[in-house]
Amino acid sequence: MQVIEDAMVMAEDRPLWSVVRDEHLLLSPPHESKVPIKLWHDHSPLTVVHFPQEYHAQPFAPPRGVYENDEIRVEWQTMDSRQPFYHRNCDVDEISYQIAGERTLMTELGVIEHRAGEFSRIPRGVGHDNYGRAESHLVFYLPAPVVELVPSDRESQPVFPPFPGWQPGPTNEAITQCMGTPGHDITVFPIDERRLLAQVHSEDARMQVLRADDEGVTWLYGTDQVRLGMVVATRTEERRYRRTLDADEIQYQARGHRTLITQRGIVELAPGDFARIPLGLAHTSVVSESGEYVVLLSHRELPQIAETARTAEKYTKDYLTQLTAEVHA
Repeated sequence: MQVIEDAMVMAEDRPLWSVVRDEHLLLSPPHESKVPIKLWHDHSPLTVVHFPQEYHAQPFAPPRGVYENDEIRVEWQTMDSRQPFYHRNCDVDEISYQIAGERTLMTELGVIEHRAGEFSRIPRGVGHDNYGRAESHLVFYLPAPVVELVPSDRESQPVFPPFPGWQPGPTNEAITQCMGTPGHDITVFPIDERRLLAQVHSEDARMQVLRADDEGVTWLYGTDQVRLGMVVATRTEERRYRRTLDADEIQYQARGHRTLITQRGIVELAPGDFARIPLGLAHTSVVSESGEYVVLLSHRELPQIAETARTAEKYTKDYLTQLTAEVHA
């Protein structure tokens, strides 16, 4: 079967070039070398990390790291309580994506009531806390400054009290560097929470709440090294491969099911699944039902630090034939 492969770079939405490929050859192991020289080596299959989207009662725990290098960190978090302190980043902007449930984000720039499908960005240096109700969300720590690439859906507002039943009490503030990873706190000290939340009245800036478009790819945030957005995937018979030449790609399946086909294996993705596609690796998706997935592109390698839930299956021609038949059915 003939397919199209698009060679992409992170900063461009149009391919640098497109080429016709034989799909079977594109996914097959290389031919045996005819000379005694090794120009390649075996690669491990793609791995999948999974965290359930449904809330399960548990004590408060720190966020779980999923992918990380020395500038970027991707975390998954679930809450049904207050975060036990306020937090202020020294070196990164903190972007969150609400997976499920409800979460009150309280900051010096106002309050946001987050619902599923929403993104927001906390600028570097802004104090903030969270109150979650049977919820889960993703956190992306990206080198500051990050800019919004689309108009906002709404913005943070001065709200006091920040949520029903709020009462001031003994509260600490943590100042951190290195994305707030364990062992990188700079100082922790007691604060007046009421005064911190009242700071919004002295500030003109507000935080923006973003939502993706209802179709296609929406790039929401960007720097010269990173892009973060959402893909709305719909059922289609076409398979068009993408090879990003200058960025690792992290995908998080937010809604719906699809089959991810890559040169390092084929894997079924369901809500709650993460996958990392290394720079330069051709890949495409077969969509069995409409869905959405978050995409993070990083110029620098972004290794997995979470436990692997499962690995991709090796490509076989029979598997691809069966998958093609199911799509056309």
